[in-house]
Amino acid sequence: MGERPRGHLDKSVPVAARVGAQRPGVGGSHSDSSFWHRGQVSPTPARREACAPDCKRRILRSVSAFVADWDGPLDILVNNAGVMASPELRTAEGWELQFATNHLGHFALATGLHAALARDGGARVVAVSSSAHHRSPVVFEDIHFRERRYEPWSAYGQSKTANVLFAVEATRRWAADGITVNALMPGGIRTNLQRHVSEAELARLRAQAAGGTDLSWKTTEQGAATSVLLAASPLLEGVGGRYFEDCNEAVRGELGARTGVADYALDPEAAALLWQVSRDTLAGAGG
Repeated sequence: MGERPRGHLDKSVPVAARVGAQRPGVGGSHSDSSFWHRGQVSPTPARREACAPDCKRRILRSVSAFVADWDGPLDILVNNAGVMASPELRTAEGWELQFATNHLGHFALATGLHAALARDGGARVVAVSSSAHHRSPVVFEDIHFRERRYEPWSAYGQSKTANVLFAVEATRRWAADGITVNALMPGGIRTNLQRHVSEAELARLRAQAAGGTDLSWKTTEQGAATSVLLAASPLLEGVGGRYFEDCNEAVRGELGARTGVADYALDPEAAALLWQVSRDTLAGAGG
């Protein structure tokens, strides 16, 4: 069955699952601030599951170690580690925690594993975003809230927009290697991801999102469904740079909408700029 995931899953870097020739139908568990795939798959040779250590304070160290330890091709990479609406916190590198955890850690891991993904010849990368991307574009002038007042939901929304922009630019850069990257909104799943949000605030947000209707939490399996679709369905062969929700490609949404995808999240110029900014940020920290 391969190795069990190692390390604490709270704010871990994303999970990489290597499988054999068959693409898996993967069941997931969204626990604390991470979502790791436990691999309910048909038997395949040389399957491995792994989770890198906690990267809250030392993102680059844990990602670098994980990349160095990887051996062989990589079929599917699901970037799902995350933190939501946290108080203002910074990594040891001085980065705003939500952007660092939700985007920079994923970016460092995916780019570090690019060669392994390319060796597969048809790899997929799945970036778990959120409808909260409607709360903010990437504010390139002050990504890390050094000048503007910190607001937890704006910071979260910015990081989730970054997930979509990563999918856009990574697909453009990596399509020739057979790598496609898509982003998604999993839906509302009640986990410890919401530990920084009070019950009253959760109730208010759910009522706002529901628009007067009854809004139910998704089960873990329902929340994993769109990730599984993007990772495993033959319907998505060769499809990349898009955003999905409820197992369908999302329509373009209006600013402040609760569904669909914001135009700025699919903007190719913003996607290219974010890629360069991310590379420069990591390089400046020794990544």
